[in-house]
Amino acid sequence: MMHIGFNPVRSGFRIETSMDLIDDSLRQVFGLHEFRPYQREIIEQLIAGGDAFVLMPTGGGKSLCYQLPALHRPGLAIVVSPLISLMKDQVDALLANGVRAAMYNSTLGEAEARDVLHRLHGRKLDLLYVAPERMMRPAFINSLQDMEIALIAIDEAHCVSQWGHDFRPEYAALGELRQHFPEVPFIALTATADPQTRDDVLKVLRLHQARQYATSFDRPNIRYTVLEKHRPQSQLRRFLARRTNESGIVYALSRRRVEEVAAYLREQGYSAAAYHAGLDRETRKDVQERFIRDDLLIVVATVAFGMGIDKPNVRFVVHYDLPRHMEGYYQETGRAGRDGLPSEALLLFGLQDVATARAQLENKASEEQRRIDIHKLNSMVGFAESLTCRRRVLLGYLGEQMDQDCGNCDVCLDPPETFDATIAARKVLSCVYRVRQRFGSKHVVDVLRGADTDRIRKFSHDLLTTWGIGLEYTHAEWTSIVRQLIHRGYLLQDIADYSVLKLTPRALLLLRGEEMIELARPRISEKPVKKKARKAAVELGEDDLRLFETLREIRKHLAQDQGVPPYVIFGDASLLEMCRERPSNDEEFLNITGVGQVKLERHGATFLEAIAMDQG
Repeated sequence: MMHIGFNPVRSGFRIETSMDLIDDSLRQVFGLHEFRPYQREIIEQLIAGGDAFVLMPTGGGKSLCYQLPALHRPGLAIVVSPLISLMKDQVDALLANGVRAAMYNSTLGEAEARDVLHRLHGRKLDLLYVAPERMMRPAFINSLQDMEIALIAIDEAHCVSQWGHDFRPEYAALGELRQHFPEVPFIALTATADPQTRDDVLKVLRLHQARQYATSFDRPNIRYTVLEKHRPQSQLRRFLARRTNESGIVYALSRRRVEEVAAYLREQGYSAAAYHAGLDRETRKDVQERFIRDDLLIVVATVAFGMGIDKPNVRFVVHYDLPRHMEGYYQETGRAGRDGLPSEALLLFGLQDVATARAQLENKASEEQRRIDIHKLNSMVGFAESLTCRRRVLLGYLGEQMDQDCGNCDVCLDPPETFDATIAARKVLSCVYRVRQRFGSKHVVDVLRGADTDRIRKFSHDLLTTWGIGLEYTHAEWTSIVRQLIHRGYLLQDIADYSVLKLTPRALLLLRGEEMIELARPRISEKPVKKKARKAAVELGEDDLRLFETLREIRKHLAQDQGVPPYVIFGDASLLEMCRERPSNDEEFLNITGVGQVKLERHGATFLEAIAMDQG
């Protein structure tokens, strides 16, 4: 059991190692009043010395799963992350809560790096964030051998897997850490990983005994919309017209496109800037810092922007071009609405984007990686062309089935015409069975349509009873039906086996006549989405909104004085709660989500005075 005197401003603190006290840590340190799903179980697993593998969506509370145990286990907690911006944001937030934290990466000057190492070896840190390349230096590993290590957390763990959407060969070397620290509990965390990626992460990081925790990937506060790309600059302008003074990110796939869109938005009077790897380091840093401090509202960027940024009040994410994979799309849209307030994700989808992406993938040197990437792109196209609930498609790809439509996407808000697809579905499922579940979607549709190709004759599939039984639908319509059956859980595409279609147990119910099914009738041309009343992001009365703006100004001045993003002081959700609850003393202020003991001492008097004056 270990206890260090509590001095939040100067030295930080460590809490006694007792399971009964983790609730106190949650309230006093982080200002939270209850755990999210699985957080307590994960925290207790690590405190007890066990390994964990955690799948949680962006904004789902992954960081608490290793930050809180770091205060309950003796020694230093090491967090390995490839995201420098995440390190800075999380260290700033921990310091604001009175926790002794630091980062060690290439952004530090020589004097700063020496100071971090001095505090590290002086046992004056609770958490240290390290870049993977620095973590794996033999000299650094050796320097840790005589230290007590509380735990090792590996964030963005999908990067270690060849199946992951952001595979980094150098990141896979982290698997060697187990042999250097055999008795230390490990936790690997990611927001996006399909089943193949999950298995690979466990294998590479040697987490053979790890308990696995997977929360729902659903982000119900995000509305998903896909529009056929037609004069995209005008479409973007119309989208932004209803979102004045809101923070957002616009993603494009090329540097040239990023510059063009950013310039166009500035011409239209928007506070917008470009961000991509072709800009110098100081420019990128300036754009990022102005964005997280709310001095810049819109960033137009390549996909590199936003990774690890904890900015909670991003209200929208626009994909100006088609993303290359569902994992990236999910992760990027997840940067909106981290505070749980209503947010939007818009995707502009054009067939030219698909052709360009496929041409780029064909040039990849590795046949294996090319096959994986083409499968992922096809899944992204399937999402964009989907006629079923987009959230069901998105979550289904990530291995999570929804029992009902979400009611918060363009397809749900403007449902397509449906038809009794029982017979058509049985034809598809029968054909998949007849080709022995060894072929992909295109081949199955070719068999149904009675195509006369060398490939079909080679396997004698022109002799099957299902050959030519689907002439009533076009190739595009059958493809849509197949995709819907995948999305609804009757078929699955096995990425590890050349994307072949396989029957699921649920398919037997249809084949045996025990179940009927209705599907969306394929749309040949896209129907405009009906305009719906948009739920306000801030549901407050006029008086409360006035107070909210006052508190935002106070927060901004405090953040400027301290050199931190405004949300490090308090997030929008905390300010909104203050406006609704109107706390009048320290005890009531502590009941506000996000207010811990340190923030009460630092900022309580200022905010309580502002609330009292507004009421007076």
